[in-house]
Amino acid sequence: MQLNISRPICFFDLETTGVNVAKDRIVEISILKVFPDGREEEYTKRINPTVPIPPQTTAIHGISDADIVDAPTFAEKATEIYNLIKDSDLAGFNSNRFDIPLLVEELLRCDIDFDIKNRNAIDVQNIFHKMEQRTLVAAYKFYCDKDLTDAHSAAADTKATYEVLKSQLDRYDELDNDMKSLADFSTRKKSADFAGFIGYDKEGIEIFTFGKHKGKRVEEVLDNEPGYFGWIQNADFPLYTKKVLTGIKLRKLNTKLL
Repeated sequence: MQLNISRPICFFDLETTGVNVAKDRIVEISILKVFPDGREEEYTKRINPTVPIPPQTTAIHGISDADIVDAPTFAEKATEIYNLIKDSDLAGFNSNRFDIPLLVEELLRCDIDFDIKNRNAIDVQNIFHKMEQRTLVAAYKFYCDKDLTDAHSAAADTKATYEVLKSQLDRYDELDNDMKSLADFSTRKKSADFAGFIGYDKEGIEIFTFGKHKGKRVEEVLDNEPGYFGWIQNADFPLYTKKVLTGIKLRKLNTKLL
């Protein structure tokens, strides 16, 4: 089944120095941009993360420091990557919890303000886990009857994810071929930031989901303990979490001024 899309959608996968969204860096990015007319555009680039790649990470994706010594840094390619995805919905495998947050962190470090609010984010892994409970290799075999022989290659994983989503639409009648519907279905839990440190209560108001203020409304905490904002801004939280928190604080200040 072909995707029913009204604007482009970018399937993408990252290979990184590790799994810490706030600290780790991209070493390879692959994007498969699918247009409403069915046209496809591929983009794969090795990236010099400017920090060492741990041996245990190289053992997974096969990219070593020697492989990227002459590669461009993310800062050198940030505008190019942003221009490719800025008009698109996003999709990936475990992308809502890892790839999208980490990509946004890299963009923010380059002063490119990328916001997910006006686009759909479809996590093919979440659809798969809700339906079958498997890994990408198993998903590719289950849905496409193919062996993913080059797993942990960004380009191979990206293409496999695209094929899996199309096969999922063929298999499950209850899945709507609509990007907004797929984004909603593939989202585990709504959060204001990518990392899930700021969620929503039953009334749709932002709350903290961690620490001593877990479950409390963000605005109330900022009113009662102003120093908590500064602590988060100076601590090891993702840049996007800090950006969302700043937005809430500014919104509160603007409300008071009205």
